Amino acid sequence: MYGIENYFGFIIAGLFLNIVPGVDTVYILTRSMTQGRRAGFYSVFGIITGALIHTTLAALGLSIILAKSIVAFNIIKTIGIAYLVYLGIKMLIEKKSLFDNNAQQIGKPDLLKIYRQGLLTDLLNPKVALFFLSLLPQFINPHYTNGPIPFLILGLTFTTTGTIWCLFLAHSASYVTKTLRNNEKIGKWMQKISGIVFIGLGISLY
Repeated sequence: MYGIENYFGFIIAGLFLNIVPGVDTVYILTRSMTQGRRAGFYSVFGIITGALIHTTLAALGLSIILAKSIVAFNIIKTIGIAYLVYLGIKMLIEKKSLFDNNAQQIGKPDLLKIYRQGLLTDLLNPKVALFFLSLLPQFINPHYTNGPIPFLILGLTFTTTGTIWCLFLAHSASYVTKTLRNNEKIGKWMQKISGIVFIGLGISLY
């Protein structure tokens, strides 16, 4: 089918890779646990949008530039690290609790902000681009590697399974911590912990 080999095997591999926690998973869990299901869903939408952009770039062959250019890789990597550290520091110095009653009823501007942060978190991770470039060709017939269709099909498949998993994750995390969100003191501690986690993730990517 369009040069794709062992499509079922790709789905299985994609499911396992979706479950493995990473930066995106931490961002989704943080938003879902501290600000509820709606915020968690918007963080998922942002991250999935980033994944779709990576899929498109891989299909068009543009991501190969990133893979072959150490300078480009390091620049994007540095920006990504700085962004994660920035989010972490912002959470640490924020005085208002994430469990404040105003945070429970998130307005449209806040949801768009969460969406943009999720999008940038995924886009500024060069490892995601390299992941698509390294995984997708393994399931494509060499005679079809110059065409974008098989890359797009596999990328969309991986993104679809990832969306289902991430939405489940966001819903579960928000449901489990629903009672905790009524406690402002716990909210302040969770915010500080989330900030430390984001800073740690940024440092770990260095």
